Amino acid sequence: MSFRLYDSAQRRVVEFQPLHPGKVSIYCCGPTVQSAPHLGHIRKEVNFDVLRRWLEVSGYEVTMVTNITDIDDKILIKSAEEGREWWEHAYLFEGVFHSAFRSLGVRRPTYEPRATGHIPEMIDLIRTLIERGHAYAAADGSGDVYFDVKSWPAYGWLSGMRVDEMEPAEDADPRGKRDPRDFALWKGHKPGDPQTAAWETPWGPGRPGWHLECSAMAGKYLGDAFDIHGGGLDLRFPHHENEVAQSRAAGRPFASYWMHNAWVTLAGEKMSKSLGNTADVLSAVEAYGGRAVRLYLAGPHYRSAIELSDASLSEAAAQLARIDSFLERASALTVPEEPGSAASGPHEGPSIPAAFAAAMDDDLGTPGALAVLFGTIKEGNVALEAGNTDGAMKALTGVRAMLGVLGLDPDAPEWADTQAGDDLKPVVDGLVAALLEQRQQARARKDWPAADAIRDQLAAIGLRVEDTPNGPRWALEK
Repeated sequence: MSFRLYDSAQRRVVEFQPLHPGKVSIYCCGPTVQSAPHLGHIRKEVNFDVLRRWLEVSGYEVTMVTNITDIDDKILIKSAEEGREWWEHAYLFEGVFHSAFRSLGVRRPTYEPRATGHIPEMIDLIRTLIERGHAYAAADGSGDVYFDVKSWPAYGWLSGMRVDEMEPAEDADPRGKRDPRDFALWKGHKPGDPQTAAWETPWGPGRPGWHLECSAMAGKYLGDAFDIHGGGLDLRFPHHENEVAQSRAAGRPFASYWMHNAWVTLAGEKMSKSLGNTADVLSAVEAYGGRAVRLYLAGPHYRSAIELSDASLSEAAAQLARIDSFLERASALTVPEEPGSAASGPHEGPSIPAAFAAAMDDDLGTPGALAVLFGTIKEGNVALEAGNTDGAMKALTGVRAMLGVLGLDPDAPEWADTQAGDDLKPVVDGLVAALLEQRQQARARKDWPAADAIRDQLAAIGLRVEDTPNGPRWALEK
C-alpha cells in the first residue's frame, strides 16, 4: 500500500508511514455535548469514518479513539439555562449525537472515553508539566493552573503562528496569568459553579481545561506516540496547537500526522451555533435520508469547504437514486457477495477497481473515487441492457465493494437500524410474495384482469412491481 495524506503540520502531502507495521492508531476530537449537532459537526465523523474504512480495506488493523467532552464552560451555561444538572444535560445530548452518528451510518469508534472519567490522568499530566517548568499554579489562590506558552519555543508549530503575533481570546479569563496568551490546564472552582463540577487536586478543587482533556485521553489509550490526530479545521488553533504543545512539553511525541477536514458553510460562512446558521442533522436525515446526507458530506474532498443548500442535498439524493437503481436491477439477475465481503481484504484484490484505489490512496480522494463508482455503474447498466450477466455481476461486485468503503452500502449492518419498519420486513416480504405468487398463477392461466388487479392493489399501497427474466420484483415507490 502507498497511502498519501495531507499533513497539516508539514502543509504538504506526504507518504504515510505508521509507527507499527500493519496497525494504525487514530485519535479524533469528539463532540462537546452541549446541544444537538449540526452538519458542520458531523462532517468530521463521516470523513474519518471513510478514512478508517479505507485503511481497513487496505489491510490495516485500525484503533480509533474519539472522546466525549462532557464537562465544559458551554455545558455549564447551557444546562443552567435549561434548568438541568450539567451531567444530566451532557448525557442527554451525548445520546442525541449518537443518534445522529447512527443515522449517517457512522461506525462506533474502538473506544469513546468521557472526559469526566479521566481526571487522574489529567492531574498526572499537569504535575509533569509543572515539574518540567512548562506550567504554573496561579498565584492568586484561584486554583487555576496554566501552561506557560513562552516556556515552549515550538509553540505555533502546528498552526504556523508566532507567539508574539497572537492575541488572547476575547472570552479568556485573565485571572492569575503571567501572560494573557497562557491557556488553562485546570480551572479552579468559582462561586456559583455547581459543587458536582469540581474535583480535588493538589492546586485546589476545580475542573479540567478543554485542551488538557484530549491529551490525557489520547495518551491513556493510544500511548505517548500514535499515528494520526484528526478533527475539524477550526480546531487547529488553538485546540490542537495547545494539545501538541502540552503533550510534547511533557515528553510525549504525540501524533505523527495531523488531518483536518474543512467546514460546511452556509451563505459563505462556517456553520456555527454562535452564528445561528445551523442545520440539524436529524432534520436533514428526515428530509433526504441518511445515506443521501452521508453522500453529500463524504463526496467532496475532505479538505474542501462545502456549501449547504437544499439543491446540494437534493443532488446527493438523486445520485443515490442512480446507485440504488443499479443495485436493484443488477441484484435481480444474480446474487452478489455478502455485504462487505468484497471490501474485507487488501484493496489489491479484484473487487476494488484500480482507479478507485488510486484515488483513495491520494489523500482520500473521494471525488475521483466517486467518478470511478459512477463509471462502473454506467458499465453495469450497459451490460444489463445487453443481457450480459457476467458483466453486470462484475460491475455489481465492484460497486458493492466501493460502497462499502464509502459507507453507503444499503445492506451493510450499520444501516440496518435506520430503515423504518425493519422488524416488519419479513412479514411484509411474505405477504407481498404471496400476492405476487397469486399474480403469477393468474398470468399463467391468462387471467389478465386478475393479474392486473393484484398489481394495482400493490401500487395503491405504494409498491411498484417489475417483471424481470428471473420473476417479479417489488420495491417501494420513491
